[in-house]
Order: sequence, then C-alpha cells, then structure tokens
Amino acid sequence: MERPLRVLIAEDEQDIASLIKLTLERDGKIQGEIASTGDVALKIALENPPNLVVLDLNLPILHGTEVLRILQTQPTTSKIPIIVLTARTSVHDRITHLEAGAVDYVTKPFDTRELVARIRGLLKREGPFSEQGQTIYENKLLQADFEAIAIKVCGKAIQLTRKEFELFKYLVENRQRVLSRQQILEHVWGFDHPTGSHAVDVHMGRLRTKLGPAGAQIETVIGMGYCFTDQNEVSVSSYVA
Repeated sequence: MERPLRVLIAEDEQDIASLIKLTLERDGKIQGEIASTGDVALKIALENPPNLVVLDLNLPILHGTEVLRILQTQPTTSKIPIIVLTARTSVHDRITHLEAGAVDYVTKPFDTRELVARIRGLLKREGPFSEQGQTIYENKLLQADFEAIAIKVCGKAIQLTRKEFELFKYLVENRQRVLSRQQILEHVWGFDHPTGSHAVDVHMGRLRTKLGPAGAQIETVIGMGYCFTDQNEVSVSSYVA
C-alpha cells in the first residue's frame, strides 16, 4: 500500500489546524500532523522531515519566522515546500518570507478548500525533479545530478534551497533559450506570485552567487528575461522520456 504524503501543520489555533487536517485527509492520500508551538514543529520537521509544511508565523515559544529560517539552513529540510499561513497582510511581510524561502504566503481569513488545493498542487510536483528532462548536466565548471539533487561547482558541493534548485534545473533544461520572468514564475512557483518579477530577480541573484564562477552562465537579457548559456559545456547525458 502506498504511504500517504505527510503535511506538518504548525498552527496554534486548534480549530484552524484541525479543519486543515480533516480536509487534507479526506481521500486518504495525505496525512496531517499538527504542532501547536514553534519548537515542537521544528523538532518534528528535523527528526522526520515531512513532504510539506503549513507554517503559522505567530507561534508560541519559537516564532514561525525563526522556524522557517532554521528549516532553510538544514540540508535535510531546505527543500521542503513551506506555505506561510498568517494574519499578517503587509506587502513587506509577504516579500520578506517569500524571499526567506517560503513557496507561498496565505493570509487569514482564508478558504480552507483553496489552501488544500494549493497544498495538493505543490505535493503533485514533489518527487524526482527529473520527471520530465535530463538527469545529468556537466560542463567544465558544473556537475549536476538532478535525480540525486546534487550540484558541484569546480568539484565542490553547494547547497541550494528547493526553489533555487528548481530554478536552476528549469534554466538548464531550457538552456540557450530566453525565458521571461513570467515563464519562470509560472513554472517554478506554479502560479502568479504576489511579488511578481521581484521574486524571480532575488532568487536568480542568490543562485548566481552560490554558483560562483558558473553563475556567469546565467545571462540577463535586458527587457526580456534570463538565459542559461552553454559556453562552457563539455557533455550532457542521461535523458529520460
């Protein structure tokens, strides 16, 4: 029997947490787990990483922002999609947490069905990143194994967040093509992102920095978008249908 996907619901309002859990578990394919404090949520995520986290910000003991920061810094949890669920509606808060690594930002009050639909949409994209495309990419500077989720620059392993990894893979799969910010936004984030092209530019900048000398292969095409060039490529192999 296929094991259900696990969603950690870090929410101190019991009625909200229980409603999300109940709605998620209706088809038996998703298992919800509730944590009512930030320290407990962090402990659960680190000891047994879930497939996705729904994270309230105003959690007791350990604030949700700190939980998000720590999860993004740990290799075992940095690629877990995190949906922030909060009463904070300011653009500043939204941008801050999306740039910190959250994949979505949902404000209260919210429609439970819409939230669950977003969760299911993100979970469908879980699993091997190489489902439609190449699994190995190599050039003189870069070695990337998309199936193993491992990237090296000049022989040294680098750590990318989930979004940075998805962004890098999308660029490589479409190398030599100019991708608009909207294309990148829709593919990597899966919907119209509330911060628009700003989120793309911020993540692109971070990705370039982490790629070091290989970051120069990500070219900005003024007025159009971004293009990953093959100027240093020596071999590309292992494609899947």
